[in-house]
Amino acid sequence: MELRDFAEQVLYGKSLEEKLLLKPKLITDDAPAAAFTMPDGPGRPIELKISERGVKADFPGTNRLDDDRERGKMLHFLANHELLATELMALVLLKFPNAPKEFRLGVYETLKEEQAHTLMYMRRMKECGVEFGELPVNDYFWRAVAPMEQPMDFVSRLSLVFEQANLDYSVHYAKLFREVGDGGTAAVLEKIYEDEIEHVGHGLKWFRKWKDQSKSDWEAFQTQLHFPLAPVRAKGVAPYNAEGRKLAGIDNDWIEFLEVEEQSRGRTPVLHWFNPNAEGEELARINKQSFSPKRNVSLLEEDLDMVPLAWARRDDVLILRKEPSREHLRNIRAWGFPMPECVAVTNTKDLKERRIGGMRPWAWQQKASDVLEPYSSNMNANVSQKWRAHSESKWMSKRMGFELEQQLGEPVGEWCTTLDEVEDYLQRASGDVLLKAAYSNAGRGHCRLLDGKWTKSAQGWLRRVLKEHGAVLAEPWLDRVLDFSAQYEVAASGEIKLVGMTRVLNDELGRFRGSLVLPKWAQGLDEGLSTFLFRDSRAHTFYKYEMPGILKELLAGSNYVGALGVDSMVHKDTNGTYVFRPVVEVNVRHTMGRVAVELLKKTAPGLGGQYEILRKSQLEVLPEFGPIEEGGIQTGLTAGTYVLNDPAQAEEFLAIYRVAKPSSLLV
Repeated sequence: MELRDFAEQVLYGKSLEEKLLLKPKLITDDAPAAAFTMPDGPGRPIELKISERGVKADFPGTNRLDDDRERGKMLHFLANHELLATELMALVLLKFPNAPKEFRLGVYETLKEEQAHTLMYMRRMKECGVEFGELPVNDYFWRAVAPMEQPMDFVSRLSLVFEQANLDYSVHYAKLFREVGDGGTAAVLEKIYEDEIEHVGHGLKWFRKWKDQSKSDWEAFQTQLHFPLAPVRAKGVAPYNAEGRKLAGIDNDWIEFLEVEEQSRGRTPVLHWFNPNAEGEELARINKQSFSPKRNVSLLEEDLDMVPLAWARRDDVLILRKEPSREHLRNIRAWGFPMPECVAVTNTKDLKERRIGGMRPWAWQQKASDVLEPYSSNMNANVSQKWRAHSESKWMSKRMGFELEQQLGEPVGEWCTTLDEVEDYLQRASGDVLLKAAYSNAGRGHCRLLDGKWTKSAQGWLRRVLKEHGAVLAEPWLDRVLDFSAQYEVAASGEIKLVGMTRVLNDELGRFRGSLVLPKWAQGLDEGLSTFLFRDSRAHTFYKYEMPGILKELLAGSNYVGALGVDSMVHKDTNGTYVFRPVVEVNVRHTMGRVAVELLKKTAPGLGGQYEILRKSQLEVLPEFGPIEEGGIQTGLTAGTYVLNDPAQAEEFLAIYRVAKPSSLLV
């Protein structure tokens, strides 16, 4: 039988008998060329027909494989994939009659094995009470592979994407079926796995023959794929099987790069950008100057730009100033983080061509708007986290906290825009006074006046700050007992929800040092302070139920969407009595407290964490990577030290999260 005739019967056949039971004793490939018209889809019996617009068939999941019917559903899903692979192999034989004979005969041998796989799945699903065709079928393989323009497209897409991913799925599902006592299906999957190694190897052989020889295998594979396919689809949503890839002949570089490769598999990604110097950038903007930070300020951005990993989802994109090492990405994945895609800001060409599901910088300030603007044209108008062309300067200013205090009643301090206003405040004040520059942050950009008295350096500082910032917030220096923060999320609907509370760790000058997060955020406080905070001050009720409405009034008309933090404190008055200060500052952006809250969500039950930004010079020995569980991915961060950014690449700063029992963290 001619190979062309065989392929036509497989592709166009209207019955499964025609497609799967045809076993010619002798195949020749003497007359491959013939007129060929690309079909809209493969021939199928009516119950397995794929519409031109595609059919959605949701993956059935693995949580109920002990049920015959549920096992049958999964086998139905897998059988359709095998049938599609069979049909696509027939298509490549018809579409490219002049491809090398050796390649065509290799495809034929692989096709026969795909027929056998389909039949094995059909037999097993029937034993589970499911007939092939009684459930919807998915056409994704066809839509992704059928438009191929050359045999290289076929091996890149089917062999090296879908069949390579099956090296993960087949081993994983075989294990799951054995665990529920279904050794028959497990044996089928194990046989398919062995065949799949050969199929990937066949595709790899021709890929290497046809690729640009100046590129590595991995580089050539990356450039060969185009949306909607991407390298990430060459691995399954299952434990990564490096051994199977080695057996197929894939080189170590490819295996290692693919293991840490991430990209959206369907959900449009949200873009994340880390710009912790937003206040400084805004200050430069309003003064019509370029932002020229000191080296350590620049390094804060460069070293820590993986911090949004704390809240990014698997299909999201982190736009980074430099890409982390493969070793660091492997460790983060092993810790159980839902790994987003990491893209260098210098290599975002592909990103500009993809649909975007939202944008979430650290802070909405003009620089962030400029960085993210190139991707804004690909956003649906209905996304909640929209690109902003402009943001309110006030969001970066201490003015927000002062206005929130005004809403609550009498503010603790005064907003001063002139030297005379500051002088007037000092005359009325008693004790030490703290002056905060309008666009300062993290306790820096402050000036403390002992007994409210001027010094020459303080006067110089104030003149400069009033000229550059336009204002200072003057307030009494308080005897702090407890610093804490409430972290909120502002939705596009205007709804504001409390997402967590943190204990803020400040130094003796009130500068931010870190955040402490515990299963119960105030646990470990002495009884008197706890009673004052929760019974007398009603802190729980205030921050969860009352503050969202007050913040909504503060943000009215701004259309702000995203993270927001409110810093608060308990201090003592001159009589030693506790005083509750519900608002110290408002940060209309992400905060390090929000990072800590999100990390706590990823922490194993019963444990807490301490999140700090430390200089490498502060550490005698760099912390080791967090604990890695043998043979798998953690389901929660266990006791240990975790470094969010790559220690090998960071020049100065490390984002460190130490996980321990609350009793250890409170020592």
